[in-house]
Amino acid sequence: MSEETIRDAVERAKAVFEESAALKSQLANGDAPAILAKMAGIAADSIRGGGKVMLCGNGGSAADAQHIAAEMVVRLRGDRDRDALPALSLALDMSSVTACANDYGYAHLFDRPLQAIGRKGDILIGLSTSGNSQNVTAAMLTAREMGVTVFGFLGGKGGKAMSLCHECFLVPSKDPGRVQESHITAGHILVELIEDALGVV
Repeated sequence: MSEETIRDAVERAKAVFEESAALKSQLANGDAPAILAKMAGIAADSIRGGGKVMLCGNGGSAADAQHIAAEMVVRLRGDRDRDALPALSLALDMSSVTACANDYGYAHLFDRPLQAIGRKGDILIGLSTSGNSQNVTAAMLTAREMGVTVFGFLGGKGGKAMSLCHECFLVPSKDPGRVQESHITAGHILVELIEDALGVV
């Protein structure tokens, strides 16, 4: 790489850092903290009552769903040793994913396992940078019909998923990368607040 190319890359990297930081600052100074605190209280009540947290998303959001579930099942911080919290991603093993996509269509990728393992009083967190992922909105609709509380981690204006959420953490950006960065930060915050609500020390 030439020196000019390197300088351009450095400036681009700096701009992305600044853009991400500005977006998170906007969220921190808006309604997001109160929304996450409310979500945490509802989730903690569900867990106390024998409920669980289920998550779903596509692509990077599928990875974020698995990431957040792992933080709950294992632990978020090394200085907080606590019991495992019941959480799982609805993007199940490859056999289940491909069987469902083949037999029922990609739109039913998440609502099918939700029907199998979801129970009234559980929590569903749907992650979508646009809010228009058909399989996520289908799962949200099924969840509401089952008496499962629906949280959204969405981006932009929330898309079709917005009206299906009982509570929504909305990132006001159309850039999927910036939205996902804020989603995983919010996921970490949510897990920590759930721990607080459950009395973890």
